[in-house]
Amino acid sequence: MSDPSQISRLDKLRVTREYLAYQVQRMDQTIRDLEAAERQERRRAELARADQGWKIQPKQGEVPPVLHRGGCAVFGAKDGHRLNRTEARLAVTHETYIVKCEICTPETGLLPE
Repeated sequence: MSDPSQISRLDKLRVTREYLAYQVQRMDQTIRDLEAAERQERRRAELARADQGWKIQPKQGEVPPVLHRGGCAVFGAKDGHRLNRTEARLAVTHETYIVKCEICTPETGLLPE
């Protein structure tokens, strides 16, 4: 007859399986947390990159195109054409065709280095 104080092999395996299932759940949660953190970091990097650039608000009727900083809330179009520093400098040299936003003052980022 078996000793009642002894845990059977089957019970040991069940306990081990429960523990391993718990570990898998914890690992899955850690993976989800890390994936979410990576997505947030990628988004922050995209926003920072967009804020550093410039964009042009297209001409609307008689209003000429307007140059904005990438993060300007006045013209928040995400699909607008992004400009690099050289393109933005060229744009401000043609002030008769393109005006600068008075809110975000895009020319401040175009000062000579």
